[in-house]
Amino acid sequence: MNEGTPTVINAVVRENTSIDLPDTPHALFVRGELADAVGAPEGARVEVVGGEVIVSPAPSVGHAKIVWYVAQAFARQEGADHEWECLSGPNLDLVEAEKKYGAIPDLVVGEAPEAELSLQPEVSCLVSDEVELVMEVTSPSNACHDRPPRDGRATKWNGYARAEVPYYLLVDRDPKVAQVVLYTIPDAAAGAYLDKQVWSFGEDVVLPDPFRLRIPTHKWALWG
Repeated sequence: MNEGTPTVINAVVRENTSIDLPDTPHALFVRGELADAVGAPEGARVEVVGGEVIVSPAPSVGHAKIVWYVAQAFARQEGADHEWECLSGPNLDLVEAEKKYGAIPDLVVGEAPEAELSLQPEVSCLVSDEVELVMEVTSPSNACHDRPPRDGRATKWNGYARAEVPYYLLVDRDPKVAQVVLYTIPDAAAGAYLDKQVWSFGEDVVLPDPFRLRIPTHKWALWG
């Protein structure tokens, strides 16, 4: 499935057809039943953002390669004070965020002992307090949901902050933007991050303590 315009389902409407959901979008997400409940296409990502159901196409190859580069940077890291575990595309229940957010980040990073506890077959979702960093890579279909809000509608940026995920790494592949932003200091009450660092594509991203990690970006492709 190619990247394109996402389908936005307002909990009960999809393509002008009424859908009677058997439970709240968040509850269905946590149980792994939301995609079937809304009739999402095979391979699509189905998330809950501010109470709305967002259906987006599967990531492109260029999108997926950036996720791979970052995961490999963590895997090759030496001499760090912490051992980090990376997981690509897990269901993440943002428990503290008013039960209005269930995300599928491109990558989550947690301390290895805690992350390994969640990798049991019967666990359908990670929970936000197991996660130290989440990463999203934008595509034309999802950029507006990954970035800070511009029109008053909630985005995953708000949800991650409300759940107090300490670090949110946003890789924006838009040719008009072409930057990496590390958002820090989440304010749960405001649903906002209070600080950020920005790097342009081509620069090395330098993650601070507790990561102490340098990530080259010169091979990263923009969308187009």
